[in-house]
Amino acid sequence: MTTHARTSSTSRSPVQQAALLVSVVFLVAGILGFIPGITTDYDTMKFASHESGAELLGVFQVSVLHNLVHLAFGVAGVAMARTFSGARKFLLVGGAIYLVLWVYGLFVGHDSEANFVPLNTADNWLHFVLGIGMIALGALLTRSRGTASGR
Repeated sequence: MTTHARTSSTSRSPVQQAALLVSVVFLVAGILGFIPGITTDYDTMKFASHESGAELLGVFQVSVLHNLVHLAFGVAGVAMARTFSGARKFLLVGGAIYLVLWVYGLFVGHDSEANFVPLNTADNWLHFVLGIGMIALGALLTRSRGTASGR
């Protein structure tokens, strides 16, 4: 039984392992966003509005929609991490989505009705780091596809 567990974890390519790790981080963030105390001003959380005063870890502005997006991203990533190409696509496309979200956050006013997710400055820069990091992982871990294509 121990051998089977070791074989399963070592049969994943590095890009699959990275996609799975990133996915788990999204799942954890989505869950933590619904826990009072870890999310400050929890009682002010809105479904989707810039008026949501709740902040994950007292830093990142969140709403119910924002948390649900993290959970959906996590679930999608776990599913896509099952294959080499799926993991690569999750990291590259997901990273691109986060960079678009970063640009959106830079241009939308924090008090604007268009800030429905909602996003604050900390969210914006986290999205930038996530976008760059995910794209880098997806690109760097799949450079030598020929050696990992059977996985």
